[in-house]
Amino acid sequence: MEMLDTNASREQTVCKFSEDYKQIYLSLTYSIILMLGMPLNGMVLWLSWRQTKRWSCATIYLVNLMVADLLYVLTLPFLITTYSLGDRWPFGELLCRLVRFLFYTNLYGSILLLTCISVHRFLGVCHPLRSLPYRTRLLLPTLFFSHTEYIDGQMICYDMTGPENFDQFFAYGVVLTLSGFVFPSLVILVCYSLMVRSLIKPGEALMKTGNATRAKSIRTILLVCGLFTLCFVPFHITRSFYLMLRFLPSQDCQLLIVVSLAYKIWRPLVSMSSCLNPILYFLLVGNNRVRLFQELRQNKGKRPMAFAFGSGHDPRVLESSPALGSLLSRGSAFPFPSAPHLLTDALSCSLINKNL
Repeated sequence: MEMLDTNASREQTVCKFSEDYKQIYLSLTYSIILMLGMPLNGMVLWLSWRQTKRWSCATIYLVNLMVADLLYVLTLPFLITTYSLGDRWPFGELLCRLVRFLFYTNLYGSILLLTCISVHRFLGVCHPLRSLPYRTRLLLPTLFFSHTEYIDGQMICYDMTGPENFDQFFAYGVVLTLSGFVFPSLVILVCYSLMVRSLIKPGEALMKTGNATRAKSIRTILLVCGLFTLCFVPFHITRSFYLMLRFLPSQDCQLLIVVSLAYKIWRPLVSMSSCLNPILYFLLVGNNRVRLFQELRQNKGKRPMAFAFGSGHDPRVLESSPALGSLLSRGSAFPFPSAPHLLTDALSCSLINKNL
């Protein structure tokens, strides 16, 4: 899959180095991600389907994120097999292109969905499906660049592309990194920075939430940003250096070996987001959501949902339902803090709900 023992620049300078470590390291890490990601994402999707009667925008974002993670996890058996065989790809050209495509679709789809969530949480605007056509067009070139090739008598599946197309892939990689990672990261940083500032110096609308709730919201923001940084930043830094070194006319083979090793060590770790997304959901939302359903059943007929279409929280409702108050302080279905005006999710998403 990622066998790039022959790395050629524009002057066809060749650096050869061993990548035997991939047989154990990548097989093991992808196996762990498969064993964790499949049940965790499946469970979140099942809970969302069983427990959610009216899908809010946050639920739509969540389901899209988990579906993207689940589709990627389903490709991992192919990668585990090829690495355990010493980088030999036995599945043919079509699956090679499909596996590469689903990796980058999951990677940048997750980043764009997290960006949409941050903007939605900050502005209270619901457009969950608008970015999908653009995202698909942006990633389609992956199907062209990824292909198989016989090297030393065995078929491999290129992670990026072969030496003959590398100049074109380098330009595409720069555009993809800027539009799929750098710009969304800046949007997320700005949105959450403004939200933290708002929580630290809240206006009258946020005073009712209390200091403990605001502190917990700030911790949630920091946790989400920390996980985003851990999963995506090192991968893109090492990948960018790797692309740049391969593109340069003259190559320092020792430096290229070090950067290649760093890139391929971080590559499976970026896939850990497929496991961390549902874990984060359960840690921050799961318990309160169970308590909320219990309280709603106990208070059936007492108008517990009268606040849902208003512009603020009813203190009597919050006092009678601690789980509800905790959920409202962070948002309806996804562990990202929200402002009180986001309670209008059900109204702003009504057209989308009708079309689901």
